[in-house]
Amino acid sequence: MAGRAADSTVLAGARLVLPTGTVEDGRVTVEGARIAASAPEGARVVDLTGHWVVPGFVDMHNHGGGGASFTSGTVDEVLTGIRTHREHGTTTMVASTVTGEMDFLARRAGELSELVEQGDLAGIHFEGPFISPCRKGAHSEELLRDPDPAEVRKLLDAARGTARMFTLATELPGGIDSVRLLAEHGVIAAIGHTDATYEQTVEAIDAGATVATHLFNAMPPLAHREPGPIAALLEDDRITVELINDGTHLHPAVLELAYRHKGAGRVALITDAMDAAGFGDGSYDLGPLAVEVKDGVARLVEGGSIAGSTLTLDTAFRRAVTLDQIPVEDVVRSISANPARLLGVDDRVGSLEPGKDADLVVLDEDFALAGVMRKGEWIIEPKTA
Repeated sequence: MAGRAADSTVLAGARLVLPTGTVEDGRVTVEGARIAASAPEGARVVDLTGHWVVPGFVDMHNHGGGGASFTSGTVDEVLTGIRTHREHGTTTMVASTVTGEMDFLARRAGELSELVEQGDLAGIHFEGPFISPCRKGAHSEELLRDPDPAEVRKLLDAARGTARMFTLATELPGGIDSVRLLAEHGVIAAIGHTDATYEQTVEAIDAGATVATHLFNAMPPLAHREPGPIAALLEDDRITVELINDGTHLHPAVLELAYRHKGAGRVALITDAMDAAGFGDGSYDLGPLAVEVKDGVARLVEGGSIAGSTLTLDTAFRRAVTLDQIPVEDVVRSISANPARLLGVDDRVGSLEPGKDADLVVLDEDFALAGVMRKGEWIIEPKTA
């Protein structure tokens, strides 16, 4: 039975990207916080002719934004970061931490878990400290450690069931056992910041790893005699690869290579955003390390390594469609459906289907952000004639 007209809104006239494909001149009915199968007579109609409507974006790897850090910010600062990304279409996100002392990370997990429990976050991703010093990127080498399953379990316990992913250099001592432990607990074991060989990567996949953390970045390059982790991660259908499509982390040809080999069903577009996303150039901290952001590119002050990104997912979406020429339907899978599935929240978000949360993004004909709705409420209301 349809609900009351006063609680229902029909978004009409737009191109809708559904799991079955794109529908011209489509209609989405929003009833309260959810998508409904039909609308009652007298429901409000919003004319979105000339626009696209796609599912809200799902970011499974995000360190902050709006000047706020998910690793070290106060609760209010974390909420500022969440709001910043919501204003760019990310209606569901995971908070990613960076390498720190174990006790600090455990405390932080407890703090972030409260935001998960109240619905502001979809989970916690621990990126570090269980990564390779050879491929540390913007992580403090002094704080790195081997992935001891007992310490992995400590962070799992501290997160109180809200941990969704750990990035590990699985070739390190304890790496394979840690992958097995995570798999047993239904938590994603992601291979990243790794110096593994091809054979070591295959072993980790067989043990239960299912994600490649920002493929190509912070791992050995593909070589014809030493294929390394990239070849193993690209060829195995059990692996979904994260890609940072900001024009800095990846050449467009490499992005195309990943899509060609994995297929749209095994790609997750992420931001790997740090504090400066949606905020601007300047000086920042990423964990204990100083970062300088210039022209939208974040680099460590010492050493110059890329330090996350200032990307937001609306930019990643538009770039993928307009510059990289990836079909809209494939981009939607990569930026919404796939990460939702990996995070175990695809029963609620990730696609425009009746019964799911009314999380959606409105784009204009040039794929620029025009509106954002989360749980039936406009964060940015589209301008209509």
